[in-house]
Amino acid sequence: MLLDRRILSLIILSVAMLCIAAPFFHDVRPGYGVTQITWLSDYHPPLKGTWGDTRIYVLEGEETGANVLLLSGTHPNEIAGIFAALIFIEKATVKKGKLFVVPWANNSAATWGSVSYEKPEESMTEPFFINFKTASGPRSVVVGSRRTNPLHQPTDPATYTHVLGFELPGYEARNLNRVHPGKPDGTLTEQISFALFELVRKEKIDMVVDLHEAGTSSRLANMLICNPKNLEMGAMVVLDLEFEGLQMKLEHSSEEFRGLSHREFGDHTDALAFLVETPNPSQNKDAKSPYTIDHPDFPLWKRVYTHYRTFLKLCEYLQDFKGSGISFENLPEREDFEKNFFMIYN
Repeated sequence: MLLDRRILSLIILSVAMLCIAAPFFHDVRPGYGVTQITWLSDYHPPLKGTWGDTRIYVLEGEETGANVLLLSGTHPNEIAGIFAALIFIEKATVKKGKLFVVPWANNSAATWGSVSYEKPEESMTEPFFINFKTASGPRSVVVGSRRTNPLHQPTDPATYTHVLGFELPGYEARNLNRVHPGKPDGTLTEQISFALFELVRKEKIDMVVDLHEAGTSSRLANMLICNPKNLEMGAMVVLDLEFEGLQMKLEHSSEEFRGLSHREFGDHTDALAFLVETPNPSQNKDAKSPYTIDHPDFPLWKRVYTHYRTFLKLCEYLQDFKGSGISFENLPEREDFEKNFFMIYN
């Protein structure tokens, strides 16, 4: 009965929200470095007015350099990546190059919650919010689900047939990181993917970095996954991070990773493609709550810092591997993360 009431309340909430012809909005407070705010639907107009549309924050430097895409919120329950992306939106200034930040790549997945890894529609809840205080007052960041809201993309097939021809369980049709490179006339999730690939192509993106989290005992935790064409660059980054005290594993995208960002962005565009994973206790199979801010072994600040430093290290090597680079100013230091993490934000 409790599950039935939760599902009913979510349906009522979603129906009410569907009356608003606008995507889900978030508490983002851009800093002086943001030079433009656009929409994913600018790259694929059918997304306009849907739950799949999402904001893109652009930071352009005075000096021409590399174009970089930073993605988070592909799975909006993997919050460390989202908090890392927000730092660049709210604090960074780009000196050279151009940065595109999409903090909620799958905005629909931010509109509902689930603690179930598989078949999450069987445990639907309203999204959870992390509430915190900054110098400017109270704030909140949503903790969504792994997949597109089933009310926005209903009726999972028994088997999902990917655009490249392979098959996955039906519920993976709503997993943005399984449907790449998407389809212009496909499902909502496939159209989100297609729009991201259009962004990469039209903006001549040199590097895509996708931020994720995995269970604390998963082999993926603390891992940098590289498309085969940029494995050498990834190896250099992992070595540098080790000297800083951050232990990251290295893996390349094999053929079994079809549909995932680190494989398909690298194979279908000219961009270098990476995916970063940190350990999130709420991703464990026995997780009861998404609240992991003060976890004694895996605190939020440390996971965010790992994403932050890994991304910056990747940017440092762009000049060597792409012939053009990107550089930043006004960024926080490690002690800012460790001593008073939430005060980093606006």
